[in-house]
Order: sequence, then C-alpha cells, then structure tokens
Amino acid sequence: MRITRSVAGRRRRTVLVATTGLTVTALLLTGCGGSSDSDKGADADGNITLTVADFGQFGYKEAGLFEKYHELNPKITVKEDTTAEEKNYYPKLLQQLNSGSGLADVQGIEVGRIKEIVDTKADSFADLSKTIGVDEWVSWKAKQATAPDGAVIGAGTDIGPMSLCYNRELFEKAGLPTDRAEVAKLTEGGWEDFLALGEQYKKKAPEGTYFMDSASAMFNAVVSSSPEQYYDASGKPIYEKSASVEKGWKLAAEAASKKLTQGLAQFEDQWQAALRKSTVATVVCPAWMAGQISTYAGDANKGKWDITSAPGNTSANWGGSFLAVPKSGKNVAEATELVKWLTAPAQQAAVFKAIGVFPSNQGAYDLPDVKNATLPYFNDAPIGQIYADGAKSIPEAVLGPKDGVIKDSISTQINNMEQRGTSPDDAWDAAVRTIDKAIG
Repeated sequence: MRITRSVAGRRRRTVLVATTGLTVTALLLTGCGGSSDSDKGADADGNITLTVADFGQFGYKEAGLFEKYHELNPKITVKEDTTAEEKNYYPKLLQQLNSGSGLADVQGIEVGRIKEIVDTKADSFADLSKTIGVDEWVSWKAKQATAPDGAVIGAGTDIGPMSLCYNRELFEKAGLPTDRAEVAKLTEGGWEDFLALGEQYKKKAPEGTYFMDSASAMFNAVVSSSPEQYYDASGKPIYEKSASVEKGWKLAAEAASKKLTQGLAQFEDQWQAALRKSTVATVVCPAWMAGQISTYAGDANKGKWDITSAPGNTSANWGGSFLAVPKSGKNVAEATELVKWLTAPAQQAAVFKAIGVFPSNQGAYDLPDVKNATLPYFNDAPIGQIYADGAKSIPEAVLGPKDGVIKDSISTQINNMEQRGTSPDDAWDAAVRTIDKAIG
C-alpha cells in the first residue's frame, strides 16, 4: 500500500470496490508510523495492549479488524500508531532498532526496505517461519522477507500486481478498441506492443492528450516484470548491465522522443490535474493505483476508465509491505499471533474489500470478496480476477538494499528526457553519477 511506490512514501486514495453485490469505501494512502513501548506488558488483570506501528493506511482500522480481534480476544486491545510518510517512518525505525528502545509490538516494513532489514537487522525480529504458514503466500513474497538462515522476519500484507488502466473515452475518440479483452490482445506481445499502440493512438489522438502519463512508470513495470533487476544474487549492483534496465530505458527513451508521454511526475499536482482533465489515455496500474485514478479523475470521469491485464505474459509487482515482530517486545507471543491473524486469508480479503489493496496470501484469492470483486468506477472491471492472474505470473526477483534509490534516480532522468528534452545518453550518465554517489 503506498505511494511513489518506489520507496519514498505511499499513498492511496478512494477506490470503490464491489464484492458479492456490496460496495465498500476505500483508501487514502500516504504513510508510515512509529510507536513507543509504554503500553506494553499485561496489567494486574492480565489485559494487554499491543501496539502496531505502520505507515499509510494498512486498512486494518477501515476493515474493523482491531475491534474484531478484541472481540475474539477480550484481554487484548490493539493500538495503531501511524505516520504519514514512509520516508519519515523508516529512519525512525532504524533509530529505534539501533537503540533497542521505542519499538512497537508490531512494525510495518515497506517492500523497498525489506532487503536492507533482512541483511542488517534480521536478528532484531522474531522468526515467523513456523507461525504464519509461509506456503500460503505467493512464493516470491515470502522469500523477500527470508534471511539466509531461513528465518522469516515479516509476514506479507499486500502486493501490487500490475495491470493497465486506460481511458475508454479517449481510446474511442482515437479509433482504438475499448473492450478490455481486445486491448489486452493488442499488447500481448509486451511493452513494445504497448508503444506501437501508443503510435496508433497518436495518429488520431484528441487534441491536447497523450497516450501515457509517464515513461518512468512504464520503465518501472518493464524492470519489475523481470527476475533480473538492479542487483544480482550475490548482492552486487548490476543496474548498468541489467538486461531489464537496458530494455526499460530504451523503451522510455523511445516514448519520450515520440512524444507518446505527457512527462508527468506521478502523484504530483500536474498529474492529478491531467487525470481530472482527461489528458492521458493510459496509466501503468499496480493494484493500488486504481484508487489514485478514481480520486483525482473524480466523479465526472466515472465509467470512462477501464482495467485490463498488463502487456506481455509476465506481470510485475510494484509495492507491498510486511508486518514484523521485534524480539525486544514484552508481548512477542501475543504480537506474533496478531500478525498471523491479520495476514490470514479472511482478514486480507476484508482489507481488500475495505481499501482495495491486494492480498499476498493466495488463500484469499478464492474468497468471494476477492474472487468476485469489481470496480464500478472502472466500468465494473473484474479486478479480483485480473490481479490474481497477474500475481501468479510475477517472477521471483532479487531485491537489493538500495533498489529505491536506483529506481528513483533513473525515474528522475527519464522525467528530464520527457520534460527538458535531455538526450538519452546525457540522462543516463546523470543517473549513473547520482546512483554511484548514493550507493557507494
């Protein structure tokens, strides 16, 4: 759940999900959180307050799960402490881990941070491998939180399987098919087909509109759909030689040079305005992006958008988080049971229903609130089916401790190609300088 879905933060906005005939409210996503240990331990009557530190809306409060857990366990009360931005949450978490104090009973960890935590702080967290039923998770999700000794330090919450959101009205005006199956067929060969579709769109595009919002989002999707991304299995940065990075960069440069993109920094004011004014025809869509689009495009554009599968035969993952239990807590056993319960299929389905973030626990995929889910805003797109299919085709990838830094640095330079006309060579050289300085 979270925003620039690289690492710097996470946001979500209202997404209306229809499941088994019910409509559900959704989400505002921007954040992170921290918590103190002042409420830990049992009182004289055996009552315990468990603290959960997270960022953004993990959806537990919206789904009523903390109250439900208290009903099931009357002597346990759950207190959530949320911080607005993950970029503020994470440094505080590291400080607390280093000092050994101030930690919550349960701590949220963003996927962009999990590799660094596994590599440097795994010993600070309880091993959940015998508790959470690792086999229930999509395999690549569990491995992201697995230390070399086999300890699993975090239980997966949500994931961000990729799809493609497109403006049906703009497609129709440009003479393109609007049916989601037909659109998927046009891009089934991959992101090269996606750009070819963009060139078709450009020929008859309504004045003042662009095929895509951001080439950097497409770049991220290309890289994220490959098992080889920014690091190799030994932990060595390979972004300069990575085949997926090279491919993504080439396609992004092509999109910029052919003016297929409006060159917008996602989630910023101009991007929001573009959605409201319908000046972009497609947005690369991890599961949580639908909430962003529906919020900023607004009620006036309801039904004009649709969702189909991502280009190619392998999906990508953009986003997701974990719940971890610090060993230093006074309620490790109780906190572990809470994490197990919160990330079980029924609870993950409830969160999806409440705020639209997609479960990492495969057991949730066959539950009605996931399997039958549609998005009324997006022409009743069957998102439960689309996201579940995407999740199953996401390759297992090697994560690195500075994936977010690398991704953000490259995205900045792609934006410079789009907005400033920077040449691909100059933009790449600038990205490399920034990355090398940041990662050493």
